[in-house]
Amino acid sequence: MEFFFPEDKLTRAVPEETKISSLSAQPYPDGYRLRVNIEITPFQKRPYIEVILKDSNGDEVASTSIVEPLSWKLEFTLHIRGELMNPYTLHARLYYPDGPSAEPLSFSFDVEPPASA
Repeated sequence: MEFFFPEDKLTRAVPEETKISSLSAQPYPDGYRLRVNIEITPFQKRPYIEVILKDSNGDEVASTSIVEPLSWKLEFTLHIRGELMNPYTLHARLYYPDGPSAEPLSFSFDVEPPASA
Protein backbone atom coordinates (compact mmCIF):
# COMPACT_ATOMS: atom_id res chain seq x y z
CA MET A 1 0.00 0.00 0.00
CA GLU A 2 2.94 2.39 0.29
CA PHE A 3 2.65 3.00 -3.45
CA PHE A 4 -0.80 4.54 -2.92
CA PHE A 5 -0.09 6.28 0.39
CA PRO A 6 3.59 7.39 0.39
CA GLU A 7 2.87 10.07 3.03
CA ASP A 8 2.36 7.31 5.59
CA LYS A 9 6.16 6.96 5.68
CA LEU A 10 6.66 10.65 6.60
CA THR A 11 7.72 11.63 10.07
CA ARG A 12 5.10 14.03 11.36
CA ALA A 13 6.14 16.82 13.71
CA VAL A 14 4.60 17.49 17.11
CA PRO A 15 3.06 20.99 17.54
CA GLU A 16 6.23 22.38 19.14
CA GLU A 17 8.25 21.44 16.02
CA THR A 18 5.65 22.33 13.36
CA LYS A 19 6.61 25.42 11.35
CA ILE A 20 6.28 27.08 7.97
CA SER A 21 9.17 25.81 5.86
CA SER A 22 8.50 27.88 2.72
CA LEU A 23 6.59 31.07 1.90
CA SER A 24 6.40 32.61 -1.57
CA ALA A 25 4.08 34.81 -3.63
CA GLN A 26 3.70 35.61 -7.31
CA PRO A 27 1.53 38.53 -8.47
CA TYR A 28 -0.89 37.81 -11.31
CA PRO A 29 -0.41 39.97 -14.44
CA ASP A 30 -3.59 41.94 -13.62
CA GLY A 31 -1.82 43.53 -10.62
CA TYR A 32 -4.77 42.89 -8.29
CA ARG A 33 -4.33 39.26 -7.31
CA LEU A 34 -1.53 37.35 -5.64
CA ARG A 35 -0.83 33.59 -5.72
CA VAL A 36 0.50 32.50 -2.33
CA ASN A 37 2.34 29.22 -1.70
CA ILE A 38 3.01 27.93 1.80
CA GLU A 39 4.70 24.70 2.80
CA ILE A 40 4.53 23.42 6.36
CA THR A 41 6.47 20.64 8.03
CA PRO A 42 4.30 17.48 8.05
CA PHE A 43 2.24 17.68 11.25
CA GLN A 44 0.53 15.35 13.72
CA LYS A 45 -2.02 17.94 14.81
CA ARG A 46 -3.47 20.40 12.28
CA PRO A 47 -2.35 24.01 12.93
CA TYR A 48 -3.92 27.39 12.23
CA ILE A 49 -2.27 29.87 9.85
CA GLU A 50 -2.78 33.62 9.66
CA VAL A 51 -1.64 35.44 6.49
CA ILE A 52 -1.51 39.24 6.18
CA LEU A 53 -0.43 41.34 3.18
CA LYS A 54 0.78 44.88 3.93
CA ASP A 55 1.66 47.71 1.55
CA SER A 56 4.67 50.05 1.79
CA ASN A 57 2.85 52.18 4.41
CA GLY A 58 2.32 49.14 6.62
CA ASP A 59 -1.42 49.14 5.95
CA GLU A 60 -3.19 45.79 5.65
CA VAL A 61 -4.46 45.30 2.09
CA ALA A 62 -5.41 41.60 2.27
CA SER A 63 -5.61 38.83 4.85
CA THR A 64 -6.88 35.33 5.42
CA SER A 65 -6.99 32.72 8.16
CA ILE A 66 -6.62 29.02 7.48
CA VAL A 67 -8.10 26.75 10.14
CA GLU A 68 -6.73 23.21 10.39
CA PRO A 69 -5.48 22.66 6.82
CA LEU A 70 -5.63 19.07 5.59
CA SER A 71 -2.35 19.30 3.69
CA TRP A 72 1.07 20.80 4.37
CA LYS A 73 1.31 22.29 0.86
CA LEU A 74 -1.09 25.20 0.44
CA GLU A 75 -1.79 27.41 -2.57
CA PHE A 76 -4.39 30.17 -2.62
CA THR A 77 -5.15 33.59 -4.10
CA LEU A 78 -5.30 36.89 -2.21
CA HIS A 79 -6.98 39.95 -3.73
CA ILE A 80 -5.05 43.22 -3.30
CA ARG A 81 -7.25 46.15 -2.23
CA GLY A 82 -6.60 49.79 -3.08
CA GLU A 83 -3.89 51.45 -5.16
CA LEU A 84 -0.57 49.76 -5.84
CA MET A 85 1.90 50.75 -3.12
CA ASN A 86 5.18 48.83 -3.61
CA PRO A 87 6.87 47.08 -1.96
CA TYR A 88 4.40 44.66 -0.42
CA THR A 89 5.19 42.36 2.49
CA LEU A 90 3.45 39.07 3.10
CA HIS A 91 3.43 37.84 6.71
CA ALA A 92 2.48 34.26 7.64
CA ARG A 93 2.16 32.95 11.20
CA LEU A 94 1.52 29.33 12.21
CA TYR A 95 -0.01 28.73 15.62
CA TYR A 96 -2.20 26.48 17.72
CA PRO A 97 -5.09 28.05 19.69
CA ASP A 98 -3.91 26.30 22.86
CA GLY A 99 -0.19 26.95 22.05
CA PRO A 100 2.53 26.87 20.82
CA SER A 101 3.17 29.49 18.15
CA ALA A 102 5.97 29.48 15.55
CA GLU A 103 7.97 32.54 14.51
CA PRO A 104 6.22 34.40 11.67
CA LEU A 105 7.78 34.41 8.19
CA SER A 106 7.82 37.42 5.87
CA PHE A 107 8.28 37.78 2.13
CA SER A 108 8.65 41.13 0.32
CA PHE A 109 8.01 41.76 -3.38
CA ASP A 110 6.83 44.35 -5.93
CA VAL A 111 3.67 44.22 -8.00
CA GLU A 112 3.86 45.51 -11.57
CA PRO A 113 0.97 47.75 -12.63
CA PRO A 114 -1.34 46.14 -15.20
CA ALA A 115 -0.64 46.91 -18.84
CA SER A 116 -3.06 49.41 -20.33
CA ALA A 117 -5.19 48.19 -23.21
